[in-house]
Amino acid sequence: MIFAETLFKPWAGNPLKSRADVEAALRALVEPVEKYRSPGGARIRLDAHAAHFDQESADMEGYSRLLWGLAPAQVGGATWIDWAPIARGLANGCDPAHAEYWGDCFDRSQRLVELAAIGFALRLVPGKLWAPLSEAQRQNVATYLRKGHACEYSDNNWKFFRLLVSMGLRHVGVDCDRRLDEQYRRELDGFYLGDGWYHDGDTRRADHYIPFAFHFYGLILAALDGADWTNRYRERARLIAGDMARWFADDGPALCFGRSMTYRFAIAGLFGAMALVDEDTIPFAEQKGYFLRNLRWWARQPFAARDGVMPVGYAYPNLIMSEPYNSAQSPYWALKAFLPLMLPEDHPFWASEEAICPERPAVSAQRHIGFLIANPSGDAIALSCGQHTSAENTFIRFAPEKYAKFAYSARYGFSVENDLWRFDNSVLESMIGFSDDGVHFRVRETNEVALIADNVLYARWRPFADVTVESWLYWDGDFHVRLHRIDTPRPLSTIEGGFAIGREAGEVREQDVGRAVVTTGTDLSAVLDIGSTVARQGRCHIAAPNTNLVSAKTVVPQLLGTVPAGVSNLAVAVLAQAGPTEGERKLAHLPAAPDVESLQRLLSKQGTSVTLMRGVPL
Repeated sequence: MIFAETLFKPWAGNPLKSRADVEAALRALVEPVEKYRSPGGARIRLDAHAAHFDQESADMEGYSRLLWGLAPAQVGGATWIDWAPIARGLANGCDPAHAEYWGDCFDRSQRLVELAAIGFALRLVPGKLWAPLSEAQRQNVATYLRKGHACEYSDNNWKFFRLLVSMGLRHVGVDCDRRLDEQYRRELDGFYLGDGWYHDGDTRRADHYIPFAFHFYGLILAALDGADWTNRYRERARLIAGDMARWFADDGPALCFGRSMTYRFAIAGLFGAMALVDEDTIPFAEQKGYFLRNLRWWARQPFAARDGVMPVGYAYPNLIMSEPYNSAQSPYWALKAFLPLMLPEDHPFWASEEAICPERPAVSAQRHIGFLIANPSGDAIALSCGQHTSAENTFIRFAPEKYAKFAYSARYGFSVENDLWRFDNSVLESMIGFSDDGVHFRVRETNEVALIADNVLYARWRPFADVTVESWLYWDGDFHVRLHRIDTPRPLSTIEGGFAIGREAGEVREQDVGRAVVTTGTDLSAVLDIGSTVARQGRCHIAAPNTNLVSAKTVVPQLLGTVPAGVSNLAVAVLAQAGPTEGERKLAHLPAAPDVESLQRLLSKQGTSVTLMRGVPL
């Protein structure tokens, strides 16, 4: 056991209670990577698997992403960092005549992403990165960054990268075109939805890039640039703080939702960024609690590879979870979490006694993104209206699973499919699937309508062009209720799943008509019929391995049946929680069957469009 923890849990034994503990956690992640640094210092390559961009950019990722943690640690007084190879790498990576040259920047290239960390580091530690360079080397670096600054960046959170490059250049006395900065400041404002929420570019998408990209970069600019135009970022962070706190379970994990989950604990960097600008809408003691509990949850996960590096995956190494833009070095964006190492020991963020998570009994309605979040003990669960995943998100792998499920959990993560041609073997965790041939199947991808009213979510969507599904979601005590009204011209096979939980020896599986319950030594997961017009059989489905973010082996309670031609109603109550004994007690008191007519009246009178869905043709 000790051997396994040493190999796969790089923070095993670290209590993660203090600033010194957090700095030690950073060091435990960085030091195993150094042996992979190239002789010239400019490139780091950890594995042979590929991203869609060129290898030079992937190697540059390995160089730059460490800076998100190293530069703040240096500012905070770290003495263990060897900056000589890092400075040498910057000089060589920017030198067209050197063998380790990173390659030319061009519009929307991956290199522009990595320049942001370099701009950030130049602003924080010029004495380590800029001062050691010769005049010729400085000229190469300035030329490279200025060319990158002038490129066109992707129309999303990338626009912050130009501003970070500009900040770093100006700090070392190199000017750049300020008009380009002003253009992107305006365009970034165009993504703003209100109440602290953005959408990420020209797609109807909002996920954990909002806290760890939009707010993270904006607050860095507010802290390190400080011009009046950055005040908007302070205000927006203040507005979203309460919503984001609900994304964190009381024992640490953050809600799993959307793409790029391989960046793991980067989302915790939001609290460091807020502390950096002395924003205490959430008191510092509570910010510290959310931050440290998240890191402590990660300390319990086997997220590292055998040589101590952090591979693609989430709670364990898993290439199934990679995006097309994830190289072997990409996961080190997680080092954004270490931003608060900039703060001294006596800053209130560190000096405050860590506060326990406050009570959060009410449901948090987050109307801009269509979430209803509840925080039962040990979890944060979001009911979701569903975001667009088809035409607008085609570059994202498993987009329906990442954006269009009915519910997402911090404790149980989410699952993806690994075989779209075996309907009977489908995971369908927190989803419903339909098949007209028993082999292929369709799930929710894109809504035609998404509404919210009085803590009820509604969506109309089509699994097939000639099939309409209306779905209502709401909380009823500890259960969430799903109602689907299906109008189909032909019979369809259906499978609907609850939450996937980790398999273990001795688990108990209950499978009956209208009922599927899985109980382990630590958890219970159940899906139960509460008034459908079609009978369905319960099944505790052993999912394919490595399809879940948190547990490599899972079992999913499901209901299976066939809806006839015409209109059918399918209604379920879903429960998943730590503490199987308490869960069994709750199963004796199920929610009432949903009242379709009452729900229709509610939405017709009070329903407002989820902000992300406004403008969608009806």
